[in-house]
Amino acid sequence: MAAVLVAACSGSKPKAAHLGAAEPAVAPMATSAPAGRSVAVGAAPEGIVYDPVTKLVAVTVRNPDRLVLLDGTTLKIEKEIRLAGHARHLQLAGPGGPVIVPEENANVLGLVALPGGAVTELPTGKSPHDASAVTGGFVAGDEFGGSITIARTGQPEQTVADLTQPGGVVDFGDTVAVVDVGNFTVSTYQVSDGKRIARAAAGAGPTHGIRTSDGRLIVADTRGNQLLNFTENPLSQLGKQSVPGAPYGMASDPSTPRIWVTLTALNQVVPSAPLSTELLEVVTAEAARL
Repeated sequence: MAAVLVAACSGSKPKAAHLGAAEPAVAPMATSAPAGRSVAVGAAPEGIVYDPVTKLVAVTVRNPDRLVLLDGTTLKIEKEIRLAGHARHLQLAGPGGPVIVPEENANVLGLVALPGGAVTELPTGKSPHDASAVTGGFVAGDEFGGSITIARTGQPEQTVADLTQPGGVVDFGDTVAVVDVGNFTVSTYQVSDGKRIARAAAGAGPTHGIRTSDGRLIVADTRGNQLLNFTENPLSQLGKQSVPGAPYGMASDPSTPRIWVTLTALNQVVPSAPLSTELLEVVTAEAARL
């Protein structure tokens, strides 16, 4: 993306135009077969989540918009569920489901039961991008509404509109962390009343976040090629780790503090504990060698 310079007053420095939301890198052509097994699931697969109870893998695809459920052992397609709109990111409400499906162009949050596939829809703001289960309900980030929608059992949906362009949404139980991809920040909110607790800078172009098993928040600064390590309460950055390759998608290991992150510019996935910068560089170099 080209940076456009805006003319400034005489004697002052020109300012670069806002870069906007970061996106995953345009991946190079693959030069080797991917690790493990591959299976065709449909057009434009993006969101993916695994349920350890039903042993099902859920994947979003398009044309038509649907959620594909696969056997996690054999990768056989077990069921396909039609959706009201397309979805890019998935989360699991808990072991056994349901799968949380933000259907962006339908402005609804789909809750898909496992293993049967029954769908319950909750209304959201404009273009729900990511969503998470929280204490007593769900929180969706309305990317082009500049808001989050809080849906709690037995209560009307609440809209909190103090964001520029919410992206990743991370559950911390009674609170939720939201990555603002338009303002390059991460904010925490109280689920019970929607009040913002704190806000912190989050690099040069953050996209998504994830909670580690020991309760920390890791944010992928995709444009900045780094992982940012935060405490949740109080919201405070502990450190950062250089991860060349436009880090984007992340998964957490429930039994250790390790996470896995996709390097979209390199066609790789690498582990982090999160590790020290030096050790992570060794792991990345080893992944490149393999």
